Amino acid sequence: MNNLKGTGVALVTPFKKDKSVDYKSLEKLINFVSNNGVDYLVVMGTTAENPTLSIDEKDKIIKFVIKINNKKLPIVLGVGGYDTKAVIEKLKNINNKDISAILSVAPYYNKPNQNGLFEHFSEIAKNSKLPIILYNVPGRTGVNILPNTVIKLASKHKNIISVKEASGNIDQIMQIIKQKPSNFNVISGDDSLTLALISVGVSGVISVVANALPKKFSEMVNFALNGNFDDARKIHYKLLEFSNLIFAEGSPAGIKYSLNKLKIIENYLRLPLVPISKELENKINTCLNGIK
Repeated sequence: MNNLKGTGVALVTPFKKDKSVDYKSLEKLINFVSNNGVDYLVVMGTTAENPTLSIDEKDKIIKFVIKINNKKLPIVLGVGGYDTKAVIEKLKNINNKDISAILSVAPYYNKPNQNGLFEHFSEIAKNSKLPIILYNVPGRTGVNILPNTVIKLASKHKNIISVKEASGNIDQIMQIIKQKPSNFNVISGDDSLTLALISVGVSGVISVVANALPKKFSEMVNFALNGNFDDARKIHYKLLEFSNLIFAEGSPAGIKYSLNKLKIIENYLRLPLVPISKELENKINTCLNGIK
């Protein structure tokens, strides 16, 4: 669990103009973030445009990331869904040797209640050979994993090691931190709230911003985790506007544009996602130019 503290980066999936996967750019991105201070890679999360990728594409991307990473950093793999049985079937095909943990999002669309959420994640825990990070992002899933449910899961299943909290509700996150078992971590799922959340006890972040600004963002996280909030705060406020702008017209459209400006990937998404507006492009350009 200790190697999943600090800054994890939720990798985007680069595409070519014909919308096929751009493996050359993906290799460039992996090397860029891993050489600039991030602590682990997150593959097949929402930022990867996971819903638009075929099963075959997902499998090839996972194998490619494992190959390029070459055991340099831990890899967390996104494995979730709204059908518990189907999620369990996915777990059977994971290469446990090269994956450090799975990140499993709350079931979306069918909106189970708290008992349903508890049973869903309990079944996943019983069937997973890998540690599990719960992922609470009610703005996307339509359902909120409440603190009592997180604590019950963490207390009952030792292989549920942490929760990525992206509810944006700091009081809720503090309730989890206050009640959690000592060996359970809480991870920020919101880039702009990460500094504040570290101050109340989270162990790090799974970041979108770190795709484009891995060195700066990792420095901020490390300063904060080491109690140096003066230096962490200076970086936080340099990055704050950028952290908000990249989500202004949906993710990962903003971060993909930024990576294109940095000449790391091409600026292509798969429908239903579309590129950001010219107005937002101009704002991001100005912001990136001001970050030293």
